[in-house]
Amino acid sequence: MSGNRFFRFFLFMYGLLILSWSSAFPAVKVGLSYAPPLFFAGLRTLLGGLFLVLPACLWGGAVNARRLLPHWLWLSVFLAILFFGLQTFSVYYLPSGLTAVLIYLQPILVGWLAHHWLGERLTWNKTIGLLLGFAGVLVVGWEGVAGSLSMAGILFGLGAAVGWAVGTIYVKRVQRQVSLLWLLAGQFVIGGCVLLGLSAVFENWSHVSWTGTFWFTLLYTSAVCISLAWVLYFAVMERGEASRMAANMFLVPLVSVLLGVMFLKETVSLFLLMGGGLIVAGIFLVNRQFSGVTSQQPAARQDGV
Repeated sequence: MSGNRFFRFFLFMYGLLILSWSSAFPAVKVGLSYAPPLFFAGLRTLLGGLFLVLPACLWGGAVNARRLLPHWLWLSVFLAILFFGLQTFSVYYLPSGLTAVLIYLQPILVGWLAHHWLGERLTWNKTIGLLLGFAGVLVVGWEGVAGSLSMAGILFGLGAAVGWAVGTIYVKRVQRQVSLLWLLAGQFVIGGCVLLGLSAVFENWSHVSWTGTFWFTLLYTSAVCISLAWVLYFAVMERGEASRMAANMFLVPLVSVLLGVMFLKETVSLFLLMGGGLIVAGIFLVNRQFSGVTSQQPAARQDGV
């Protein structure tokens, strides 16, 4: 593939990914009107993993369950249970746009973790970006301290960001050793089953309202926001430094806030504007030196994905 065609395809994947993840937060917010948090998180995660089984069979090569099992177990803790579980609780307690802002501290966390675990250089831009991002979280979190927003929801959002960041770095380290499609499918299935098990213990499934809206949000957040989006995410992550590639997602919280205002009538406070601005500025600085997408050709892979 020529450089220009690869660049256009790369931008198309990013645009589709941004739209998928931006719309996930308000869609989950709607879905939670019809089902308890753990149940909704577990079922959408399980279905997201099952939707990935077919492409894994077609393009993921032969599955080596014994080799993948340790990766499935570790990754299901970070990406499925912590990320999706805590994310859903955060959306339950907070406006969907605010949850998106908190969770998208993740690209900044990836920048710091990639320096320590992947040996990626921590430049001054990245360092200042990290500081701005954390300052933004403190500003957003002040509403929780002041009592105008749920502090539990804010902590759930930050916990989800940490789980996602650690999971991203973990995948970056092992993606050359195993099939990426099988890795994602298996860990989502396992994590979804764990979340549903926890839901069976702590929630009442009779509270689920099996309406058309519930099915639409469930299938949309499973097939599009998990299956399609996560394949796109790690496909583009594979083509550059983890910190800078993750930082390209800074548009997601902005679009998500806009969608929440347009479709869910959510309000935007001064603290959210200030804190969100600091976080976006931090992500921009982490990403500032990124150039040369056109020169990044797909690396040779060993897993057949």
